Amino acid sequence: MTDKYLVEPDVNFIKEIIGLGGDTLKKCFQCATCSVACPISPDTKPFPRKEMVAASWGLKDKLVGNPDIWLCHNCGDCTTRCPRGAAPGDVLGAVRSYAVTEYAVPKAVGKAVKDPKKLPILLAVPVVIFLAVGLILKLFGVNWLNFSPHGGEIWQDHFISNYLVDSIMVPTFFGAIAVFALGLKRFLADIHANALAEGKTDKEKIAPAGFIKALLRVVPTILRHQKFNECSENSERTTPHMMVLLSFIGLFVVTTCFFLAEWVFLIDGPYSQLNPIKWLANVSGIALIIGGFLLIKNRAAKKDQVSTYWDWALVWLVLLLGLTGLLTETARLGGIAWLSYSLYAIHLVLVWSLFAYTPFSKLAHLVYRTVALTYNEYSGRQ
Repeated sequence: MTDKYLVEPDVNFIKEIIGLGGDTLKKCFQCATCSVACPISPDTKPFPRKEMVAASWGLKDKLVGNPDIWLCHNCGDCTTRCPRGAAPGDVLGAVRSYAVTEYAVPKAVGKAVKDPKKLPILLAVPVVIFLAVGLILKLFGVNWLNFSPHGGEIWQDHFISNYLVDSIMVPTFFGAIAVFALGLKRFLADIHANALAEGKTDKEKIAPAGFIKALLRVVPTILRHQKFNECSENSERTTPHMMVLLSFIGLFVVTTCFFLAEWVFLIDGPYSQLNPIKWLANVSGIALIIGGFLLIKNRAAKKDQVSTYWDWALVWLVLLLGLTGLLTETARLGGIAWLSYSLYAIHLVLVWSLFAYTPFSKLAHLVYRTVALTYNEYSGRQ
């Protein structure tokens, strides 16, 4: 006897997917060309055909907690070969955008990050926080702001005290990790439940040790951008994506080293340009700028690929982070105090925004995709 499945379409979900860039969804007539064309789709229960079916019917629960939407790298192979112009890659990109907002809390922040009208408010938040914390520090006798070079030497710590910067940035960084942790807990539970229901795995529970081993096997694939290299239509994305990823890793190492130097080993800056950590900082900064520029150039050239505000906000943030950071140092070395300090203030706002809004931005795909790839490896699905 044939099994029955009660379909309860979520019309609002369909509308949201269309509004997030999946406006070609209804063109799909289920020919399965996309699943055949995709070079990275698993052999068992391949995507994106089944995701296009679920999206068309508004089956939100089958999509938001589906790891396959993250296995897709939106390379464009399926979109190019689709005979109807349904752009499955763009539809899955829209579903991922929805999923990020669904898992990150508070959801109001996620919706604001997607709304260009809210950008001034989002950028004003760190300014208000810096001023408020600065006033509190002032009450305790900490001189956190100085517009003139200290002893004729230009150094950012003399302008805005690191007491202020670190007392704000460190909690913000760990706050973002906490938001990710809450979202990933729900995400893992959902993708495992869906995988069990669809027969993608026979493991009743996720074993932490096995999952960590799978993660260690997946990390080299991510660092090499192996999945990007398997795609043909957007193969030029590989280099800028790798440059940005490795730049962020390099700058994280630099920031950690300088934080330890100042607060643990009590070695104050400015640091010599001959310092190997400064070399890593400069190389990473330049790579971030070049990578950000190439991302913008490639995205602008893809007229057949949907680019929403959510997409553009990230690539511009990447480029502006690199530019303000490098120009701050250049102005400092050039002896232009007002310019160096002004750029540094802008840079701090951007860095705070990167930390605070990452769980709600497109950059969150780095975390969710890593977890989805790890789960796929852990479940043994090829």
